[in-house]
Amino acid sequence: MRPLSERIFERLARCALGLACFGTGIACFVKSEMGVPPWDVFHQGVAGRTELRMGTVIVFTGIALLVLWIPLRQRPGIGTVMNALEIGLVENIAEELLPDTGHIVGRLVYLVLGMLLIAGGSGLYIGAELGTGPRDGLMVGINQRFGVSIRVARTMVEVVVMIIGLTLGGTLGIGTFIFAFGIGPLVQTMLGVFKMSPSTIAAASSEAAEQ
Repeated sequence: MRPLSERIFERLARCALGLACFGTGIACFVKSEMGVPPWDVFHQGVAGRTELRMGTVIVFTGIALLVLWIPLRQRPGIGTVMNALEIGLVENIAEELLPDTGHIVGRLVYLVLGMLLIAGGSGLYIGAELGTGPRDGLMVGINQRFGVSIRVARTMVEVVVMIIGLTLGGTLGIGTFIFAFGIGPLVQTMLGVFKMSPSTIAAASSEAAEQ
């Protein structure tokens, strides 16, 4: 992790842009009506059972996860807080602005665009090195606290929240599986595209290998 003061304004800009891309990408998945990423099955399910918008649920979930960081002895960074707040707010705005489409071509475009936006946003956010997101930090905390591998911790948590989301009415579809199996390699590619620091790419590669 680089010192906080090093190129801080550039890193904050990358972080903010990356999170905006991520939130817009989630909205694209929603508009595709072909399934949403695993965590968003949960967010969507909760939103469907409450009067809250999906992006608002994303924000509340991120804040709740940060509370779980306390017993896991994880420390949030500036990027962690930005992650918890910005993605959901942007998702609300983007979902409102993006037009609906009932045509299969339009839905596929949304699906592909969602993957690219989330992967690109992740590359920018990870490269900023301002702290892990609330969900990733939970996996790291479980790994460090209980010795469970990040891969197993991620799988267990995502399966549990996805099942809960399904019972609440969240959408599971081909997009969910495309995201689950394709996002890792795509993020790795984006890290190279955005020319992140060698240490960042090495750390991300190590995490991917662990998963």
